[in-house]
Amino acid sequence: MRNSPFNKPSPKNNSFPRKRRSFAKRNQSRQVSSVSSPPPKTKPTTLPKLRLLMVWGFLLACMMGLSWKLYQLQIVQGAELQKKARSQQTVNLRPYIPRRSIIDSQGNVLASDHLEYILYVHPIQLKLPKEEIAAKLSEILENQTPQQLLERFKERKTGVVIARGLPEGVTQRLRKLKLDGVELNEAYARFYPQEQMAADIIGYVDGDRHGQAGMELSQENLLERDLTSLYVRRTALGEIMPAFLPEDLLKSNDWQVQLTLDMRLQRAARSALQQQLKKFNAKRGAVIVMDSSDGSLLSLVCEPTFNPNQFYKSKVELFKNWTVSDLYEPGSTFKPINVALALEAGVIEPNSVFNDSGLVTVDGWKIYNASKAGNGNINVAKVLQVSSNVAMVQMMRRLSREDYYNRLQKLKLNQKTGIDLPGEASGHLKSKDVFTSQGIEQATTSFGQGFSLTPMKLVQLHGALANGGKLVTPHLVRGLVDVDGNLHWKPNHETHSIFPPKVTQQVVNMMETVVNSGSGEVSKIPGYRIGGKTGTAQKAGPRGGYLPNAKITSFVAILPVQSPRYVVLVVVDEPKGGNTFGSTVAAPVAKLVMDALISLKGLPPSK
Repeated sequence: MRNSPFNKPSPKNNSFPRKRRSFAKRNQSRQVSSVSSPPPKTKPTTLPKLRLLMVWGFLLACMMGLSWKLYQLQIVQGAELQKKARSQQTVNLRPYIPRRSIIDSQGNVLASDHLEYILYVHPIQLKLPKEEIAAKLSEILENQTPQQLLERFKERKTGVVIARGLPEGVTQRLRKLKLDGVELNEAYARFYPQEQMAADIIGYVDGDRHGQAGMELSQENLLERDLTSLYVRRTALGEIMPAFLPEDLLKSNDWQVQLTLDMRLQRAARSALQQQLKKFNAKRGAVIVMDSSDGSLLSLVCEPTFNPNQFYKSKVELFKNWTVSDLYEPGSTFKPINVALALEAGVIEPNSVFNDSGLVTVDGWKIYNASKAGNGNINVAKVLQVSSNVAMVQMMRRLSREDYYNRLQKLKLNQKTGIDLPGEASGHLKSKDVFTSQGIEQATTSFGQGFSLTPMKLVQLHGALANGGKLVTPHLVRGLVDVDGNLHWKPNHETHSIFPPKVTQQVVNMMETVVNSGSGEVSKIPGYRIGGKTGTAQKAGPRGGYLPNAKITSFVAILPVQSPRYVVLVVVDEPKGGNTFGSTVAAPVAKLVMDALISLKGLPPSK
């Protein structure tokens, strides 16, 4: 049985069980070992803690850095960055608003802004031959030939200014040409419809719209409308966002600057003055008409003058108003002021009498009357009628030199009138030491020489005689008015009392005798009481002394005498000829001006 092939085990079969047992033992031993033997102990390390501290330190440093940067951006640089952001996110708009118009007392426009067109040619962009372009433009621009235009095209490659101030009709014809390289730009320009008639008052503006003379210069703050800068939001592409535009962006008041000037009277005065200047071939002349109740100027004329629309064609000296900028010795037109000083001081009465021998000697200097003849015993009114220099010297000698000087100072001769025109000059009166040290100074001042003032200052002083003794401020600006003529703003002007009303009325009554039966008879107007005084003064030279054969003739009038209100002054500088006096040159102009004034103001005849 043991050797039976059926009982003999196979080698393979015998080996297989042994292997399984060995694997089982091996697994059993592992299980036993895992249960019975503890894991080996490892040595602890500081590496994880160090890493954790490094991470926390890094995060803390980042937080501190961010905090510091945030502090720098928010606190230290906050204002600067906010300004930069605003400049990037917003745009500063200053929309164009025209200068205010200037009108006269009747609403006539003296200055306003209007739209004009400028023609540019860009030669580099021309697609047609230049000769053809020049020919087409020349047909419309009648004052420029094709050859002239071709020469202009050579000036530069782009932006050649061909014409300015083109009217609407011309611009329409130019647009119809539709020429490449030909451009029309719109621009606002100042326009003066009255041209020369009020140029010496209004002045003009330059190409940058800045006032250079007259009211355009002195009243810049009134003529420029108030406008603050507007900041509006814009997109990233720079486009303005309409939703953020202010509602009143383009709104502005329509107020105008109204003057006290009456252009009707201005025209009459300028016409009368021009005729007389031409007749006597005079250097220049001026007419001033003032309402003495408040100092408002109804007319102010200077000849020669200029056209403010073409100021660049005129001489520079014409841009100033010489009635406020130039000094002169007033001569006999100052005598009524001296009479008022003597009456106020109580050294004379209206019936005081003086012996005019025709000559008086002061400090070795001989003083004559203009006629070189005496007038005998004459009262104060007669002194003004015949314009006696000798009697005036005697009259003012009754005042001490110091008292006389102090009273002249009270008239503010050394001060400006305060008129609202640019370039006003102060009068010149010698120092007190010089005036009181020599009698000749007192003597020459008594008949209006030895000191100087402006024509406007003389009008201001005679205005005090007309209004009862108040020194008012001559002015041209009435205020700001709307289109309906309602006054919204007016300037305030100071007044000072320099004479008692009783004295001023006495002097005006004496001046009436000058017109009725004295040197001012040529200015008499039937039915009206007018006071006046002529003046024919030597013209002082630039280096002292007087210019030979050069004089200034003048005439000042006050009307109506029974209720004095208006002052008229006419000054004619250096008239030529033999019969050139205040009575022959200036007084006739004053009469024509007063005729117009009476008609315009509706002054009734005197009873």
